[in-house]
Amino acid sequence: MQLYLPIADLPVNVFLILAMGAAVGFVSGMFGIGGGFLMTPLLIFIGIAPAVAVATVASHIAASSFSGALSYWRRRAIDPMLALILLGGAIAGTMLGVWTFTQLRALGQLDLLIALSYVVLLSGVGGAMFWEGLRAMRRARHGQVVPPRRSGGHGWIHGLPLKVRFKRSKIYLSAIPVVAIGLAIGFIGAIMGIGGGFILVPTLIYLLRIPTSTVIGTSMLLTLVTMTFATVLHAATNHLVDVVLALILMTGGVTGAQFGARAGQRIRGEHLRLLLGLLILAVGIRFAVELGIRPNDLYTLREITGGP
Repeated sequence: MQLYLPIADLPVNVFLILAMGAAVGFVSGMFGIGGGFLMTPLLIFIGIAPAVAVATVASHIAASSFSGALSYWRRRAIDPMLALILLGGAIAGTMLGVWTFTQLRALGQLDLLIALSYVVLLSGVGGAMFWEGLRAMRRARHGQVVPPRRSGGHGWIHGLPLKVRFKRSKIYLSAIPVVAIGLAIGFIGAIMGIGGGFILVPTLIYLLRIPTSTVIGTSMLLTLVTMTFATVLHAATNHLVDVVLALILMTGGVTGAQFGARAGQRIRGEHLRLLLGLLILAVGIRFAVELGIRPNDLYTLREITGGP
């Protein structure tokens, strides 16, 4: 059944979009991360303009992360001070990202930037996760036990000034790296249409040594606020959020996430990391291949406004 998308300006198969939403929801539920890194490329691969895909997926991520963030808040698994400082940087990063998005779109370079960003980010993150998963499986096979990282350990980052005491996370840390991380996540999310949780969570755990018990919930709250803010900015400045497409994706995503969460509970942690790394790496390689393919149309036309 074909349905016309008003903002994307093309007809799509409703069942295909539902299936994509369900598949990404399944992956999100299985691995416990947002599916923006996968949903945006899939929409681009079926012909949705990259600008529309990024703006629409931002609204999809915001809606899907609401229930999770509310659940973690009720369980007191969110550090309010950590979330507040992260949000300060993330909101500034989101504004900068949407402004950059608008400028690059006006110059006609937005599609290339999105593709290159996915190639670099997903290939790097996917390759690292895949390799770490292989190492974990080898250690498990040989019976090697790796001592867990101690939360709150000290490194050069912990010697920076402007320290803040995060009571819920039980850590005393400079606000400078927290703001910088929030700024980067907000900027990346606005440009690429991803929540950034798969980058934020390991960064907070391994770089800042913040306890896992508060990291996941805090990350989900950050994703909710930044993606909502990005959606509003994209809708107000670029008019690219396709509500019809977002609603179809949400319907499939909610269904798929339920089955994915059940499947994830039956798979060992190192196997999950290996599979997720392989999936992220595959999407990055797919984008790299797309960049190397000669396009059918060597020239494009666009309207230039503001001239004499």
